[in-house]
Amino acid sequence: MTYATQQALVDRFGELEILQLTDRDNVGSIDAEVVASALADADELIDSYIAARAALPLATVPERLVRVAGDIARYFLHAAAPTEQVRTAYKDSLTWLRDVAAGKATLGDDGVTAAGPAAA
Repeated sequence: MTYATQQALVDRFGELEILQLTDRDNVGSIDAEVVASALADADELIDSYIAARAALPLATVPERLVRVAGDIARYFLHAAAPTEQVRTAYKDSLTWLRDVAAGKATLGDDGVTAAGPAAA
């Protein structure tokens, strides 16, 4: 399941930032493959936390999870030189995911809750 999209990253962080982070061949456009890889890595990390509390794939993706996926993917796109703001958003996202996994937080207000461990 994909929690965020390339367009969600552009909407949240701006086309210029996503272009600068992904245009490794200097062709003047966002590299969709680079974005997809960062989003897939973010999804995998998110799933490793929420699988403890919810059956995957989720029926709906809470908006909070879209934001978290965006922050994590953005951190991955920044690679070796994330800004302090990017690093903080990533750490905050991991803290929230740990809280979800521990049952201290829910996935969101849009009807998706993390009520108990998922059935294996």
